Amino acid sequence: MARTGPKNPALRVLVWLGVILAVMTAVLAGGNMAGKASWAPKLALDLEGGTQMILAPKVEGGSGINEEQLNQAVAIIRQRVDGSGVAEAEISTQSGRNVVVSLPGTPSKETRALIQASADMNFRPVLQAGAGAPVPAASLTPDDKLPKPTAAPANSSDVNWITADVYKKFETLDCDHPSQDKQERSDPAKPLVTCEPATATSPAIKYILGPVEVKGSNIKSSSFQLQRGAQGAVTNEWAVNIQFDDAGTAKFKEVTERLYQFYAAGGGQSGSDPKAQFAIVLDDQVISAPRSLAVITDGRPQITGGFTEQSAKALSDQLRFGALPISFDIQSEQQISATLGGEQLRMGLLAGLIGLLLVVVYSLFQYRALGFVTIASLVVAGALTYLAIGILGWTENYRLSLAGVAGIIVAIGQTADSFIVYFERIRDELREGRGLVSAVENGWKRAKRTVLASKAVNLLAALVLYFVAVGNVRGFAFTLGLTAIADLIVVFMFTHPTLQLLARTRFFGEGHKFSGLDPKRLGAVPLYRGAGRLRSPDEKKPVARTKNAGAAAEAERRMTIAERRLAEKQDQLAGSSKSSTKEGK
Repeated sequence: MARTGPKNPALRVLVWLGVILAVMTAVLAGGNMAGKASWAPKLALDLEGGTQMILAPKVEGGSGINEEQLNQAVAIIRQRVDGSGVAEAEISTQSGRNVVVSLPGTPSKETRALIQASADMNFRPVLQAGAGAPVPAASLTPDDKLPKPTAAPANSSDVNWITADVYKKFETLDCDHPSQDKQERSDPAKPLVTCEPATATSPAIKYILGPVEVKGSNIKSSSFQLQRGAQGAVTNEWAVNIQFDDAGTAKFKEVTERLYQFYAAGGGQSGSDPKAQFAIVLDDQVISAPRSLAVITDGRPQITGGFTEQSAKALSDQLRFGALPISFDIQSEQQISATLGGEQLRMGLLAGLIGLLLVVVYSLFQYRALGFVTIASLVVAGALTYLAIGILGWTENYRLSLAGVAGIIVAIGQTADSFIVYFERIRDELREGRGLVSAVENGWKRAKRTVLASKAVNLLAALVLYFVAVGNVRGFAFTLGLTAIADLIVVFMFTHPTLQLLARTRFFGEGHKFSGLDPKRLGAVPLYRGAGRLRSPDEKKPVARTKNAGAAAEAERRMTIAERRLAEKQDQLAGSSKSSTKEGK
């Protein structure tokens, strides 16, 4: 019988796979209980229907919009609405003037605001900073102690910008409930009281900011990369790079000269005067407030400090897309029905079930009891894919389209093909006279390379499709790549360990006639040999059931032309040698 102790490597791998499935299930269940996720995958526009909005872009200053700016408008919306690239939103232009956005379901108030938000980005100096929570009523500053400007502000960093009203607003501001504190678009020539929202690593912070000094339109480009140390070596810290135009370079040099004085006066410490900071403000909300550690003369500042790759990319994208001075007005909005509908989805699922049934029938016919390993592997692969789609729908707003369903259906055959390659390698080893335990290990060594090469090709094709194609084809590519990864996990963490355990059982180990691994029945060559290979016409005749006949026939079939000619020549020499011996006698 199979060993089931904790030291069994195969059993350990199966336990780890069970842990992965349990964690994924728990994550999805937690999201479902919190009302943020659903057990059913989110459906795309072609299967669920949704909302179509026609947007009229407008440029700051009331000037007209050209084709390049319209394309930028489409890029902005695509970036905002479909940041993951797979949410299946349809975005296009209409009549060379408007942008048409079709979203699955009914967009939330926040989504509408995100689409309409103008690209109002600017840089303001920090005058004061504090914790994001409001000051308790008992601790509010008395009216007679509130700041009273003593002179006209000399520059944007002058504390004379802080009036009694501004300071009251700062004290009562609650960054944890920003909806209570919304205000109209701020005046760039006046101070601003606003928040920097909390993140996973830092709490919310509120600020009093001075007037705008540099506009976002002065940004030429932004990027993110790993920092380089003093000797030029790449470190593990991420940084965001900004490049200003000529006007922005001159103005930013002036700003950093002033801010650096506050930094130097504070001893160059991290807790120095907040007036050494400048805030990057997008739609009146702070997205970052770095400290000026030097005078920037070339217009190429670099922002550092605790970034992950994801947070650095997010800030770089906000700087790049938020700097474009384009906003959008919703001209019309209407509900649209599913372009394919539930009937097409049912037909697609029916096609998938038929394909799955054919795979099951073939597996049981060709491999008998071993076919149940294929069925179980497909079930595990399906569970992994389903849970992954559910979690991605919750966390990344992934929506499943009919093209995505097609990608999953195609993957059924590709997944089964991996098992067939493995099983045929095991059968080859049995034909050569090895025991089942040895055949499983040697067959795995040979099959593993083939499976990895096959899945690498699948993943490469999926990546090329995803990045080159647009629209629903990307949904097909995404599910094709996702199922290829699930296939690799299942083959390595379920199929192979399961066969290792089954090889030590009496039913499979002794080659029961219904096990699919009966050495006496392996002289016949199967119709389909995996990886797209079919039985050739000269292989149809069964090999005689003599000792090692199956192994001899298989070895002969695998010979190259050169090897066959060499073998024939050796047989002729051997025959002539025997004839000479007889004549000599």
